[in-house]
Amino acid sequence: MLMIRPLLLTAILSLFTMAGIGLSGNAWAAHGFAQYGDLLYPAGFKHFSYVNPNAPKGGTLNLPNPDRRTSFDKFNPFTLKGVTAPGVAQLMFESLLIGSSDEIASSYGLLAEDVSLAKDQLSVTFRLRANARFNDGAPVLAKDVKYSFDTLMSKLASPQFKTVYADVKQAVVVSERVIRFDFHRKNTELPLLVGSMPVFSEKWGKDATGAGKPFNQLTFEKPIGSGPYLIESYDIGKSIVFKKDPQYWGADLNVRVGFFNFDRVSYRLYKDDTARLEALKAGEFDTLVEYRAKNWAKSYVGPKFRDGTLKKQHFSHRNGAGMQGFVMNIRKPIFQDQRVREALTLALDFEWMNRLLFYGQYHRIDSYFSNSDLGASYQPASMPSAAERKILEPLQRAYPKHFPAKALGPMTLPVTTEAPSSLRQNLRQARELLAQAGWVYKDGALRNAKGQAFEFEFMDDGGAMSRLVLAYARNLEKLGIKVDIRTTDYALYQKRLEEFDFFMTSMKFPDSQSPGNELWDRYGSESATTKGADNIIGVQSPVVDALIGEIVKAQTRKDLITATRALDRVLTHSYYVVPHWYSPTHRVAYKSDLAFPQPPNYFAAESWILSTWWRVPPSTNKAGVSQ
Repeated sequence: MLMIRPLLLTAILSLFTMAGIGLSGNAWAAHGFAQYGDLLYPAGFKHFSYVNPNAPKGGTLNLPNPDRRTSFDKFNPFTLKGVTAPGVAQLMFESLLIGSSDEIASSYGLLAEDVSLAKDQLSVTFRLRANARFNDGAPVLAKDVKYSFDTLMSKLASPQFKTVYADVKQAVVVSERVIRFDFHRKNTELPLLVGSMPVFSEKWGKDATGAGKPFNQLTFEKPIGSGPYLIESYDIGKSIVFKKDPQYWGADLNVRVGFFNFDRVSYRLYKDDTARLEALKAGEFDTLVEYRAKNWAKSYVGPKFRDGTLKKQHFSHRNGAGMQGFVMNIRKPIFQDQRVREALTLALDFEWMNRLLFYGQYHRIDSYFSNSDLGASYQPASMPSAAERKILEPLQRAYPKHFPAKALGPMTLPVTTEAPSSLRQNLRQARELLAQAGWVYKDGALRNAKGQAFEFEFMDDGGAMSRLVLAYARNLEKLGIKVDIRTTDYALYQKRLEEFDFFMTSMKFPDSQSPGNELWDRYGSESATTKGADNIIGVQSPVVDALIGEIVKAQTRKDLITATRALDRVLTHSYYVVPHWYSPTHRVAYKSDLAFPQPPNYFAAESWILSTWWRVPPSTNKAGVSQ
């Protein structure tokens, strides 16, 4: 299984479509945000079109680990240290707005009933629903929203939040149920960023007198949130069961109709992918999203698949693929020369892997915004548009040392071994680049002028990528480069990532249809020196910083596309990552008594299953898709 970054924000902010609307005045009664264009759903809409409003309620949804975690040591998903129990962020916390999965950039009121953006776009105000309640029965008030924001921006929470909300000056309590966020500068994404912020109670972890632990020391104190589920039971590090809150306040909201149809959600954590797959076949849980092509092609077989008890299905989506690949930590001297990094990209033979290891199931990553109109690879070998050059050329003049020369030329196509190209030809080109960077083959290894051998450690957390890394390492070995593959457990793996203590690893950076402030955390210079931040590559470039600035200040979708394509050219031609591959479908195996609505355009498989599927009552026999 592939590590997906950022783990914390993926589990939280990806639940909500990042969206905002430029309202012309201060009037109340705006029921949602559309960052570019109009909202799809009008005020007073009944429910989202991609749910079944009549889905049967009840039963238990049994799930395995949804990602690489094989244990957990806390319930608090907002702090840096430790591993959070699965499901907590998704099932127990809510935000002011909730995203729509069939629109690129739109959100609608959840805790907030309406919202107003100031005329100068330097503040946004939300009015909370009068019936919004935490799971302890207390009302959700403006002071709770402010407490949540202030806590997430403090040293007690993960540093990622401080980066994402850096342009938010303060949260101000206007009245008991009215909260205003003030901004440092205009940024079309800011209303939706604060709208997607998780809200929790100040009472979490405190007794009747108000005494309790500091926020960053909360571990197994049960969260006080406003979400639809409560923790019913747990076995530390092994399993956790959530039950539907019988007093859940939001069940009849239009943005909640058709969602969260199970009475209970149970997670059981398995130690490795093999044990988890065998547990599915044994009937220990209900559904599994598969990310390994070989497993999907070869291992989803057996009596339960033959008799129809288990089904397997591809679900198409329109999600951007983002960037996935072998990521280099450029804080390490060995990777600081761009020619070295480019040489390492030439050693990957995707066509061989796709043919022999992936059974032809993948497409090649060709952009940091693959499978999206945001990427500069929107057409083969595309040259920068006039609008892109207007952004890029001044940066080339201002920061020549940080500007990759190829960024103003044709967009680099992925390295291929299809004829007339070949791996041998690619390795020859790699050898020339390495020689230019001062690395030559001598005494059985690739060495620099000091005689030091070119060798590094590849960090993996369970061996899932081992056969792929081995194939890649064999090609590097032909160049005289030695790769030491280090497999470690998830907790140590995560700690080393947070400390930036690695050379190379496998990583997927999730894409967004409307990228914005999260890019500061992922590629911004300041985050490169902030431990626990998402900039694991170590990018520190005034060019990249300036391009992220262009993205977050974009006023139209056209401006956003221009800026992201410009950033894509600079990142791609800096060769920070050896690009991998992506699939345009989600691969899901599930028990035949589960049913689901037609999937929306943009969705993550695990959260779609968790939030919109249901179990078919025994008296019927209509599992599968239902409109």
